[in-house]
Amino acid sequence: MEVGREVSQRDPAATVRPVVSATPAQLASVAVGRPVRGEFTYLVPEALAGNLAPGQRVLVPFGRGMALGFYLGPANAPVEGGVRLKPIQRVLEDSPSLPKDLIALLRFTAEHYRYPLGEVIRGALPPGLSTAVDEKEARPDVQFFVEALVTEVPPQLARAPAQAAVLQYLLAVGGRAPLDEVTHAIPGARETLKKLATRKFVKWVEVTLQPGVREGLVQNRPDRLTPEQALAVKELQGAVDAGGFQPYLLHGVTGSGKTEVYLRAVEHTLARGLGSLVLVPEIALTPQLVGRFRSRFGGDVAVLHSGLKDRERLFHWQALRKGTVKIAVGVRSAVFAPVEHLGLIVVDEEHDPSFKQDEKLRYQARDLAVVRGKQASAVVVLGSATPSLETLQNTRSGRYKLIELKNRVDDRPMPTINLVDLRVERPREGQVTEEAPILSPQMLQAMEETVAKGQQVILFLNRRGHSTILLCEVCGLSLKCQDCDVCMTHHRSQNRVVCHYCGVAFPVPDSCRECTGPLLKLGIGTERVEAEVLERMPHARVARLDRDSATSAEKLTELLASFARREIDVLVGTQMVAKGHDFPGVTLVCVVMADTSLAIPDFRAAERTFHLLTQVAGRAGRGKDPGRVLVQTYNPDAEPVRRMLAHDFDGFSKQELEWRKALAYPPFARMAAVRLEGEHPEQTAGVARFLGNLVGRHMPPASAGVRLLGPALAPIARIRGKTRWQLLLKAPTHAALAPLLARLEAALADVPNGVKVVIDVDPGAML
Repeated sequence: MEVGREVSQRDPAATVRPVVSATPAQLASVAVGRPVRGEFTYLVPEALAGNLAPGQRVLVPFGRGMALGFYLGPANAPVEGGVRLKPIQRVLEDSPSLPKDLIALLRFTAEHYRYPLGEVIRGALPPGLSTAVDEKEARPDVQFFVEALVTEVPPQLARAPAQAAVLQYLLAVGGRAPLDEVTHAIPGARETLKKLATRKFVKWVEVTLQPGVREGLVQNRPDRLTPEQALAVKELQGAVDAGGFQPYLLHGVTGSGKTEVYLRAVEHTLARGLGSLVLVPEIALTPQLVGRFRSRFGGDVAVLHSGLKDRERLFHWQALRKGTVKIAVGVRSAVFAPVEHLGLIVVDEEHDPSFKQDEKLRYQARDLAVVRGKQASAVVVLGSATPSLETLQNTRSGRYKLIELKNRVDDRPMPTINLVDLRVERPREGQVTEEAPILSPQMLQAMEETVAKGQQVILFLNRRGHSTILLCEVCGLSLKCQDCDVCMTHHRSQNRVVCHYCGVAFPVPDSCRECTGPLLKLGIGTERVEAEVLERMPHARVARLDRDSATSAEKLTELLASFARREIDVLVGTQMVAKGHDFPGVTLVCVVMADTSLAIPDFRAAERTFHLLTQVAGRAGRGKDPGRVLVQTYNPDAEPVRRMLAHDFDGFSKQELEWRKALAYPPFARMAAVRLEGEHPEQTAGVARFLGNLVGRHMPPASAGVRLLGPALAPIARIRGKTRWQLLLKAPTHAALAPLLARLEAALADVPNGVKVVIDVDPGAML
């Protein structure tokens, strides 16, 4: 713990007193909301003695001004003789914003991920509590509902397709829904609903609610669980009843009904008066799962995501903190939600990379969920069809219990998977051309047959844009971003080339900027695939789902809703199409190029390729009709591709774990990346060598198993005009890494201002 002794006698902001004889009850440990490490000791004024509670926000003197602080409890360490302390100036709230169990998690987070505790706490709090102002209360709110007055679309709406579509959507979700959900799903629906109300086909209902709490459409529970689901629910309910920390891996194939298991477990937890926390990768990409929670539990669910207004985020926090709402569903930051009497934590799609934050506080929400479960003596369920190797190894070592769902609901078969070997289907030409077709005859025929049956197709390619390389025919140079060490991507719809790292964009050049030679547009992205489908299948209704087409949450929701209503025959998309969607009309999934992610210089490349291919394949055959998957590849012998074709997760994971163990990579080691970037290449390289030498001087004995890789230029050596270097540290345990990380952190004070250094513990990516 650091001591708040930066105060001098001349500081007018606080009264300074000697505290040599102060007792622990008179000393307070405070985390200051500034980018400084450690906790600071302050005096507790007599007026506040006995009235402070851990977790309260306080106002404290800091430096030459005042700062927001968080009271964490009495200071344990005795104060050194002669040190003079400042008193806490004011308490900003009557009841603590932070529950005690959350304080423990935030302390762990700051220590493990090497980040200032005060900044960790500020990031966890909603607006309104993260600044030095007195406590605010959220005000009541009003919500409008729309209710259908008919049970089917009347014939007189045949000439009003917009009205018919909105009414059909309302009937499809049960006949009653919040207005904002309908307008979110169908842009422009508000005016259409007014017309329907005038014609007495729907009515509007006004309900007064607390802000942020939204009644959902009550949805019936399935009458029957599969035998595997029933056993899973029984196991989890028993664990909740028993109390205590128990982590589980719920390993269920795609379409096996994991969500219903979550719902039953949460339902049981709620019946016992306990709270539940459910983490999902992305709210916008998992609307069906979130919708089922809101439908099942109504106003007892707080849905936490970045799209909430500040007032709503504040209300959710207060409602959870007071226990008036007992279920929180949200993205990774919801791991810090103040759920009272926490009994159950669920992490859906636990393998998803989006649970790792890659800027500022670089935490892994899945790992923190397990830590929080242990601290709160709660049951933790990590669910996935393709578990991360870290979670799988924890299960095999006995740290986690395993629950398996090996079969799909209603005895639906897994999709059949067939390979299209592009070495045979599309042999390399003697001359490079940009007109070569992307879709093989076999894939195109399967798509034609599927659409002819009135069924739907998903085309998957995890690259945006039209062409990923612009290559000069004369000198052979590719068009690269001038600020980044990457090729520009051609976006034909915008007639621009774009850097996907720094965002710089400009019109497509007419010629090579080095020799004025003509440019070939090579490589494929979703835009080019969409164009080819439109050309080859002009009768089909085609749409594209990627970050370029879904530029807002509203557009994303409408596109997904339109596909769910079967208004789209073929959906071309990136990994956004693989995120847990349930579209019963999809019977064919086509993987345009299975090789794109295998060449990435990352030890997790094979694992992520297998996960992504398996997840997107799992979108096929989730309705009454069986599914089929076609996979195009130039590398059919690649381990992830070969194992995915056979639905062989066990074989893939066994092989990959053996490789990781032999090379001492996670989950058999812990890692930390030290990343540097600077505008001056020589200066940045010098700092990298300085930090490498520092680690070398303080390296523990070889028997400790700590290894340093680097320093070396990062795989992408330049982004936004800044040179990038990195050092990688590996060790058998995090405890073996901690002393080195502490020394590195202390050395950062000597790093020149022109070089930025970050420490990324348990890095998610190596680029």
